[in-house]
Amino acid sequence: MRIINFIKSLYLGKRVFYVLAVLIVLFLFSYWSHVLYPVALVGLFLLAIAAVFDSILLFKKRDGILATRELPEKFSNSDLNEVPLSIQNKYGFKIAYNIIDEIPVQFQKRDFLKSGSIPARTKKSIVYQLRPVDRGVYTFGKLNIYVSSPFNFVKRRFSFGKDQTVKVYPSFIQMKKYAFLAIDNKLTQFGLKKIRRIGHTMEFEQIREYVSGDDVRTINWKATAKRGNLMVNQFQDEKSQPVYSIIDASRVMKMPFEGLTLLDYAINSALAFSNIALKKNDKTGLLTFSNTIHNHLAASSKKTHLNTILEVLYSIKTNFLDSDFGRLYAEVKRKITHRSLLLLYTNFEHLSALERQLPYLKGLAQKHVLVVIIFENTELDNLISKKATSTPEIYHKTIAQKMDYDKKLMVKELEKHGIQAVLTKPEDLSVKTINKYLEIKARGII
Repeated sequence: MRIINFIKSLYLGKRVFYVLAVLIVLFLFSYWSHVLYPVALVGLFLLAIAAVFDSILLFKKRDGILATRELPEKFSNSDLNEVPLSIQNKYGFKIAYNIIDEIPVQFQKRDFLKSGSIPARTKKSIVYQLRPVDRGVYTFGKLNIYVSSPFNFVKRRFSFGKDQTVKVYPSFIQMKKYAFLAIDNKLTQFGLKKIRRIGHTMEFEQIREYVSGDDVRTINWKATAKRGNLMVNQFQDEKSQPVYSIIDASRVMKMPFEGLTLLDYAINSALAFSNIALKKNDKTGLLTFSNTIHNHLAASSKKTHLNTILEVLYSIKTNFLDSDFGRLYAEVKRKITHRSLLLLYTNFEHLSALERQLPYLKGLAQKHVLVVIIFENTELDNLISKKATSTPEIYHKTIAQKMDYDKKLMVKELEKHGIQAVLTKPEDLSVKTINKYLEIKARGII
């Protein structure tokens, strides 16, 4: 058994093959020049001795190195996630290493290799990054490390760890990135903008003394007369307004951009937006549908509600069938009885597709504030900007421009019927969604 393990973990280094190539040439030319034959024979003998000696150096210690892979509890979808490795060299000499980590099959990465060296009896930390584009459970295999001595004639393979799993959740990194929107500073970063508030669309909080810079229009004259000092009314944002993220999980959301489907873009955005809404003290809920209603999470403002939303978004599964807006309308009418802000993540590629669903959207907008979020087809940008030089290219460019124009017509059609709309590139979805929410809050529409 030990012999089998020894053979399985023993590998020849590149230096052996270089020397063998030279020796083969010497043996070949020794056919014409006999003096080269003993030189080649001695060289082969020395190579064998060097390989044996190098093997003894590497295999005399049972645990020449120790290594661990420290996976985080969860990965963030569509973001770069760090995977830290720790390697300890127990040899009395400097080693060179090649790391081949058995990363999950979902990444389809077959050329993973990390190389370097570690001085004698020292420890080294290595970090590499992975970007998942699918939610679910990812399984890591063994951590394989190929070690060589300074002679570099042979290599020894060490394998560490057993299968490790990590769950890929919707982008909580993106959620934290935009969390600062809960306070009113630095909003201009990442394209986020301050919205001017219109009138007092806020709740009364308290009466306090006037300080320099307060709006004189907020002076409470009755309280001023009683106290003998200028007193002002202080207001705060209206709280506990129900806000729902409605995600279309039908086949129109299967289209991929940058390796991520529109459905996952919507899921990431819904999580980031829900976090902001909760920090703004609003109630946030979730509804997903396709040919039927998949999930319906009632709006709540509890601190633990974000974790519930995260788990529901993580577990969303769909067969990408056609969406049934009639079922959506019936579900909202039956279960969302209070006037709410509805952010509907969906997509229409043709104006006729929107017109078929328009009666249901108009029905939703009669009782609620409906915002329909649709996506630009960024893959058409190259066709539109490229100069056409042939008849087929002119045809393709014309069709691309027509599809791009139809998207803008959809926004106009929705707005004509009192439905707010957002047309966005997939990568700008979170920014534009949050900006629309801030605008609606500032205008006191809900």
